[in-house]
Amino acid sequence: MTHRVWRTLANLAGFQLGWLACVLGGSVIGALAAGGVILAHLRWQAGPGEWRWLAGFAGLGLVIDGGLALAGGFHFAPDPLSLGPLPLWLWLLWPLFATLIHHSLAWLWRYPWLALAGGATSGPLSYYAGAGLAGVTLAPWLLAAEALCWALMCRWLCHRLGRRRGHPA
Repeated sequence: MTHRVWRTLANLAGFQLGWLACVLGGSVIGALAAGGVILAHLRWQAGPGEWRWLAGFAGLGLVIDGGLALAGGFHFAPDPLSLGPLPLWLWLLWPLFATLIHHSLAWLWRYPWLALAGGATSGPLSYYAGAGLAGVTLAPWLLAAEALCWALMCRWLCHRLGRRRGHPA
């Protein structure tokens, strides 16, 4: 396998390790694992300024999932490490996702409808699986709201990144 393939696999494995640690381990274990994954990503894979994407998605997660939590979309067990209405472990999933944008998901931004469909399905499936593993109760409407948010966000990423790479979005 080429160096690029190994880097892509490492990127995917890091994200998956962080996701599992957050969902199964809660905020303390999730913070340690996600922090390690993000630091390793910034050290060995990230390009100049990529930290801004991670910070931006951290903020976006507070806005989107925080708003949905305030609207009653999630019901979490008490967690001493919370950022407003969100437990730290859920919020950490957003910068973890951002580690994929310029690496293992870079190919996707050339295909707007595939990205939109992927966001509309993969986003809610991730929440559904994570809720089942973490003991989180989801409101009946939440997965549809997440599908819309992730579809629009992935479509926006196509527009933003597809044009930058010389592809019409």
